[in-house]
Amino acid sequence: MDSLDRQVLDAARRWAAAGHRLTLVSVARTWGSAPRPPGAWMVLRDDGLVQGSVSGGCIESDLIEQLSPGNFASDYPFVLRYGVTSEDARRHGLPCGGSMELLVEPAPDPAALEVLSAQLAAGIRVRRSVVVGQPGATLALAAAGDCLSWDGRTLMTIHGPAWRLLIVGAGQISSYLAQMAQALDYQVFVCDPRSEYAQAWNVAGATLLTAMPDDAVIELGLDAHSALVALTHDPKLDDLALLEALKSPAFYVGALGSRTTSARRRERLLKYFDLSAAQVASLHGPVGLPIGSRTPPEIAVSILAEMTAVKNGALTSGRTECP
Repeated sequence: MDSLDRQVLDAARRWAAAGHRLTLVSVARTWGSAPRPPGAWMVLRDDGLVQGSVSGGCIESDLIEQLSPGNFASDYPFVLRYGVTSEDARRHGLPCGGSMELLVEPAPDPAALEVLSAQLAAGIRVRRSVVVGQPGATLALAAAGDCLSWDGRTLMTIHGPAWRLLIVGAGQISSYLAQMAQALDYQVFVCDPRSEYAQAWNVAGATLLTAMPDDAVIELGLDAHSALVALTHDPKLDDLALLEALKSPAFYVGALGSRTTSARRRERLLKYFDLSAAQVASLHGPVGLPIGSRTPPEIAVSILAEMTAVKNGALTSGRTECP
């Protein structure tokens, strides 16, 4: 769940507590150049107030118009389709003939919204399922491989920290990287067994781990929604983390260092560790995009830029993830 969708949930909870009737609307499926991806959602209040978005704005206007005469008075989820024809797409402002299916949830259960919010606040990844024609929504713990799915009747969405970042080293660059990554909705872990660094760590929201880096990687169970960045500059720590991370499905593994340091690191990983040439080749090092960064915050920006490019498919990483 990204920041915008969390705002939708928070607004829904506030409005429900104030006694308003709500309607949740989720993008279930899109074709062509639809403005918002599947899983995006919005909430409509009984007086026409809106939080969130399922399109560029024209569909929202139509939904508000439909809400006014009480078309959503039912308690049962149903499907709305927009842009099925070219004329319909033009009328609602969908570009390039795009079209979408929306799942409409009239009168969502306020108690279930509170449970979902509490689980997200605890850092729990949640699977939420809604079935057409059946009131309410089902919440369950999301498994590592769960992805959004829609079969025309059941919409399953994944909420919570879908992306995780493990930073090895609790230094200055790590501090900036942890803060910026949280702004991009990563659940951040920082591993540093060195007491002099761990005791000084003070970034709110980032979980500090004091285990050895290889143990931390194994314990977290890095998956295709996980990234690792090694920043200690100490081979005794960085190499331990890389050894396990490069064997995992993590979509991004990077390590700080110059070109010379990075080349020596790759030679060392191939020579002394049980890693294949392909696994070592997937290591991003020097870490980050080459933007001429010099200061810790600039280096953090370059790292997150490269992570984002890999996550979004703009750079090759050799990793796979849920569609």
